[in-house]
Amino acid sequence: MSKLLTSFAALGVAATLAAPASWAQGWPDKPITLVVPFPPGGSTDSVARAIGPKLTERFGQTVVVDNKAGATGTIGAGAVKRAPADGYTFLVTSLGPLVLAPHLFKSVPYDAQKDFDYVTVAVQAPNVLVVPVASPHMTVADVIAQARTQPGKMTFASSGNGSSDHLTAALFWQQTGTSGSHIPYKGGAPAISDLLGGQVDASFQNVNAVLPHIRAGKLRALAVTGDKRSPVLPEVPTMAEAGVKNVDVYSWQAVVAPQGLPAEVYKRFHEAVVAALNDPGVKQQFTAIGLEVVANTPAQFRAFQAAEFARWKRVIEAGKITAD
Repeated sequence: MSKLLTSFAALGVAATLAAPASWAQGWPDKPITLVVPFPPGGSTDSVARAIGPKLTERFGQTVVVDNKAGATGTIGAGAVKRAPADGYTFLVTSLGPLVLAPHLFKSVPYDAQKDFDYVTVAVQAPNVLVVPVASPHMTVADVIAQARTQPGKMTFASSGNGSSDHLTAALFWQQTGTSGSHIPYKGGAPAISDLLGGQVDASFQNVNAVLPHIRAGKLRALAVTGDKRSPVLPEVPTMAEAGVKNVDVYSWQAVVAPQGLPAEVYKRFHEAVVAALNDPGVKQQFTAIGLEVVANTPAQFRAFQAAEFARWKRVIEAGKITAD
């Protein structure tokens, strides 16, 4: 009798072990949801809506983009953390919820380093230091000179406390030993509007957000924060070329899943997202506005996320920055 029970137990274990592999082979057999933790229309939303149709073509299943905005992206990220790790819910996000918010808020509804399976960094773009075309500042050196002779007087607009553009300005001040006056707005659009109108002196904006205004001659680009010049602004120096080291900053969008995704689903979804990002039409759509396709491996993404997490923690703590 004990041998019979042992045999049944062994069969049960074998069936349990075989179930995930068998289940994964049939995945996906229903719609997939890409949660975007921001309102429609922004860079992150655009990435999700660009890759969605390609994933539909590949898998033969509808891919739905679900905008769950609020609390600088942490509401949507928290919802994905709580979703089943079954390959039907993914998060398409900016760097904010993953490497900024955990240091800006007393608590967030997830552990950014433990609660997600990292699929890939989709795209990245440097920020660019811009001033109104009527500004007397022609170079980064001009900005530093004013910041040193008149500490705190020069105003820098951002899309909000703790945003990428705010933190880039903070890093710039830390690396140059200067200070400026941070003017937070409720979003990038009003910040850029006041910059165009000359109500503020400068801003570190995402390249894709201000490229049309630079090309139209309404904003002057002084330097980009990438480790190399931007293909869409080849005449603009990097911050390092302008004499400021260690201000290599990229804004980026990425794809993650709830932690515990079955290995086969993880592999297949990663391959599908990378293929979508490298589709000639999708890639051209991104590069035309200054977004660089990254499409790295989960291991590369994990290492990158850890480095970014530690780096922005240092900047935020040194600047005593909060999201309030």
